[in-house]
Parts: sequence; structure tokens; C-alpha cells
Amino acid sequence: MRPRGDKPLGDDVTVTLPDGSTRSYPVGVTPGEVAASIGRRLAEAAVAARVDGAPVDLDRPISSDAEVAVITANSPEGLYVLRHSTAHVMAQAVLDLFPGARYAIGPPIADGFYYDFELPGGAHFSEADLERIEARMREIVAEGQAFVREELDRDQGLRLFADQPYKREIIEGAEGSEGAASGGVSVYRNNSFVDLCRGPHVPSTKRLGAFRLTKVAGAYWRGDEHRPMLQRIYGTAFATDKELEEHLHRLAEAERRDHRRLGIELDLLSFPDELGGGLAVWHPKGAMVRKLMEDYSRAEHERGGYEFVFTPHITKSTLFEISGHLDWYAEAMYPPMEMEGAKYYPKPMNCPFHILIYRSRTRSYRELPLRLFEFGTVYRYERSGVIHGLLRTRGFTQDDSHIFCEPSQIVPELVSLLDFVLRVLRTFGFEHFEAEISTRPVEKSVGTDEDWEPATAALVEAIEASGLPYTVADGEGAFYGPKIDIHLHDAIGRRWQLSTLQVDFNLPQLFDLSYIGADNERHRPIMIHRALFGSVERFFGILVEHYAGAFPTWLAPVQALVLPVADRHDAYAASVVGRLREEGCRAELTDATHDPLGARVRRGKVEKIAYVLVVGGTDVAAGTLGVNARGAERPERDVKLDDFVARLAAEVTIKS
Repeated sequence: MRPRGDKPLGDDVTVTLPDGSTRSYPVGVTPGEVAASIGRRLAEAAVAARVDGAPVDLDRPISSDAEVAVITANSPEGLYVLRHSTAHVMAQAVLDLFPGARYAIGPPIADGFYYDFELPGGAHFSEADLERIEARMREIVAEGQAFVREELDRDQGLRLFADQPYKREIIEGAEGSEGAASGGVSVYRNNSFVDLCRGPHVPSTKRLGAFRLTKVAGAYWRGDEHRPMLQRIYGTAFATDKELEEHLHRLAEAERRDHRRLGIELDLLSFPDELGGGLAVWHPKGAMVRKLMEDYSRAEHERGGYEFVFTPHITKSTLFEISGHLDWYAEAMYPPMEMEGAKYYPKPMNCPFHILIYRSRTRSYRELPLRLFEFGTVYRYERSGVIHGLLRTRGFTQDDSHIFCEPSQIVPELVSLLDFVLRVLRTFGFEHFEAEISTRPVEKSVGTDEDWEPATAALVEAIEASGLPYTVADGEGAFYGPKIDIHLHDAIGRRWQLSTLQVDFNLPQLFDLSYIGADNERHRPIMIHRALFGSVERFFGILVEHYAGAFPTWLAPVQALVLPVADRHDAYAASVVGRLREEGCRAELTDATHDPLGARVRRGKVEKIAYVLVVGGTDVAAGTLGVNARGAERPERDVKLDDFVARLAAEVTIKS
């Protein structure tokens, strides 16, 4: 962007719009006035603007030639502004209702916003308090309070927030923090409320309204368990009431599908307090689903030319000193154990172990690409505040593969890997994918540009060959190389980061790996890290939520539940179960001893059994079943047992 000098009053400024067109305005014109000059609809939709790339308020004067883009409420940037402004209104409402409260930070986040508070006397917010706060927020919105920006020097800021210790800490510590400006701070006021903030904000609270407060949680100040525990109120805001209601419906649906609740209700797994946070035990039904997942994965890897390996759960520190994990990853590792004069760590990664297998003997170019695969359990110390069921755990199993190849094999191997990954994920019922290429982190990486540039180019070539839509995340690669992350969308549209492919030229150098090439000389291999499920536990949690616990037939822990109408039908029901099990079906029997038939059918549906089979007197004589298929409008009568067995086998075969 070329520098532009301020012009004196009376002169015109040239405004360049996103479509490349230009317009002239008097010096001091505001982005809001520019929007109004373009059209009424744009002015009504505008919430902020970008001037020469910087986000600004609609009333910020433009004093020199500039590129101007109006930010509308229905854009991602516009939603950010709406949510930020709504967060300020929420904090104002809390201070009105809870005199003496202290407030910390309140940023917009994905799908919403939050604000952290410390209430007098260590009090806590209740659900009833959320209703009161929301009611006060609506009063503030109706008042049409203007958001007014001010620039203060550091001392003025400290005096302004004399009774707000968290704000003072930000000012005292924070070059580059929220509200910090060069040599001072910026604040925004609306009536009595004032907060540190860079902005921008909507012109007035009248522009807000489609919001809802959703929950209260605890949060340590700055995420440090040694600092005060604050009360965090979460909320969400959208451009329209319709979008808000759609989002709230998705939240309700996500709650209905929560794998932590369904895991207990469906007897899949649990998280006993005696184990500690982030650790689960798998019950027989959950373990069966996991076994089916892993069995399918092993079969596909064997078919794909992978070789299976196993590695221990702990190792001497020497291994992670060589690999660099103790330099780059120590905060996420468990503390060491002192034994026999050495330090041993639970492993956070499988890759150094696979490297030792590769290095165990001289390798030839004829062996490459060498694909090693392991379901390897790793342990990472996650802070208690981020643990979330199976989605964020401290002990989990990675479906880890490391491919050692020649440089010329990188692109075809990556193309093949992407095809493999997508084919497996589609088998589990996912269809909508996106990719993200992460490039070199500027301040936290190893190697040279000569290493990074061809590795990144190989990822781009592979992803373009796959046809997947992709974005580029600058500076988000691993410290040892660039990567591709595969994102998928579940049944309710949520986006999950899942599989990853990482090109690594660093570890082969650190461990001095080599192979004998066709020229009979030693060469350095390239290493590709590949996790497909990523974490078996996390993928299982995603599957539970994707299917709301109703696994497809091939994955269902119980595929058929057989219910005799009366105890005189028990023998035939038992023979049906026996036949199904002989055919490889996971079938169970519930006899007629205690509960009436209707209650047993309902229980089977609550447990999300794929098929509830009812057998009575006519079925005994005819060798038939009554079939209640999950999700069907009405049961099927007089289905031949042989026909049902064939149907079930077909569903398992085609993974439906």
C-alpha cells in the first residue's frame, strides 16, 4: 500500500472501492457517508469498514486518498463486529446489575462471544442471572447508545481503570494487547460503560438485537490455574433473528448428540473420577465399535502396502532430545520418571520410534516408499480447562503412519495418501471435505527455505490433483515442515479438523537417516507423517455425534435385538439369536420374564438398536420375524429369517 499524506480541509480525497472504481469526496468524509453515497441498502447493512486494509468505525474521518471496503453485518467480519459490540453491551449490563464487579476480557469467538468477570465476595452467576442480564441488555439496545472511541496515554488509562485490576494489568503489560495503541491505549464508551478496545464497533446499540446468552463457565485469568478463577458468560449474536434461531437449533441438536452424554446413556464408555481428567474406560459396546473401526482400518492399510509395527509407551529422554520434542514440545509432555540413572518420558509422539525402526538396518531405494503403521497410544498433558470428553484427552491412540520415500516420490505418495484418506472417511459416512495447507512458521521452525519451498510446493501440487477445495494458513505449519489438514463436515454442519499429512525433512537429518540409491550412493529420505483418524478416541466421539449414537449397521455394537412376545416363544427367539450369531451378526435376546413387549420395544429404540426383531406364535410356525428397523415408519411383518439374514449381511458388506 503506498503511503498517503493527509490533505488540508477543502481538498478532495480519492476513495478506491473493492471493484476498482474510484470516487471523490471532501476531506474528512467517513466510511458511513461513503456507504450512503453508494446506496441506502449498503448504508443500512454497514457496521464498520476497512480503510487501507485496517478495520475502522463508520464515523472515522478519511483524511487522505484511501482504499475503502464497507463491512456488512452478514459477512464474517461484520459478525465479528456485531459480536464484539454485543459483548460490550453484556459487560455494561453486568456492571449495572452487579455493582462492584470487575471485568477482564470479552472477545468475539467462533459463533459468539464471551466476557470474564469477578463478582464481589466470590459470588457466581446463576441461570436466572443470565435472564436478568439479557433483559438489561435489551434495554441498553433500545436506548440506542453510541459507541465512542477515545485515545488515551498510558497514565490516563491507568487512572481510568483504577478500580479494575485486570484492565490495569493489561495496560501495564501489554504492547499489542486488546486496546493497546502506540504510546497509549484506545477505549470505547457507550454511556457509563468504558473498556479497553481496538474496535471497531457498530455506530450504536440500535444495530444489535439478535443475540442470546447461552451459558456460564469458570475460566482462569489468562488461562493460568495459578491465577484467579473468573466467571465467564458465553453468548452468541447474528445479523438477523432467523440466523440466531437457526444457530440455537444447531446448539440444541449438538447438545442432543453430545458424545459424553450418549456415551453414558448407550453404555459405550465412561470417565471415572478415579482415573483423572482426560482419561476414559471403554465399556463392551463402545469397545466393539472401536474394534470394528480398527479392524477395518488395519485391513485397508494392509491392502495399501503398509507394514505394521509396535512401539513402547515410554522411552529415555535421549530419544526426544534428538528429535527436538524436548525443545519444541516439552510443555505438552508429562513429567519424566527417574529410573536407573535416566529420565523416562511417556511418549507424546510415535514418529521417533518409527524412525528407529527405519534406522535399524541399511535401506535400499528399492524398499521405498516404506510405509510403517501403528495404532500407537500417546500421552499429552492437556490443561484441565481444555479437556473435553474424547475430543480432547490426555491419553489417546493415533492411527499413525510414517512413510519414508525418495524426494521424487513425494508428490505421487501425497496424491495416493489423499485418495486413501478420503476413501476411508467416506466409508464412515462423511462426504463433505475441505483442506488447509499450513506453511512455515516464521519464528518457530527448523531447516532452510530450500527445504520448505519444495515441500510446500509438493503439498499444493498434491491437493490440486485431488480436486479438494483448500485454503492456505500462512505460518501454521509444524516446526519441522508444512502440512495438509483435512476438515470434514458432520451431519449438522459442524467442521472438524481430522486427518493430517506432514512433510518432514528435519527428523531424517537429526537421526542421520539414509538409503542407498540406484547410483550406489547414500541419500537422505523424506518422511511423511500421516494420521487418518487422527486420534481413535476423537474420531469415535465425532462418529457418535455425527450419527447421534445410531451407528450404521456395520458399526452398531448390537445389530439386532430379538424379543419374544411371551415366554412360550423364548425357545424360538433363542434359535433366531443363535442363527444370527452363526452368520456373524451381533444379536442379543431380551426375554419376556419381566417387562411387557411394548416397553422392551421402546427400550430397544432408546438404545438405538439397528433392528428390533419381535417373534410370536405365527413366527414360530412360519420361521419368520417382525422387523422394526431403526427409523422406519412402521414395522414389517412375516419377514423370512433367511431373507433378513441376507439383508443384514448385505448392509455389513457394503458398510451401510
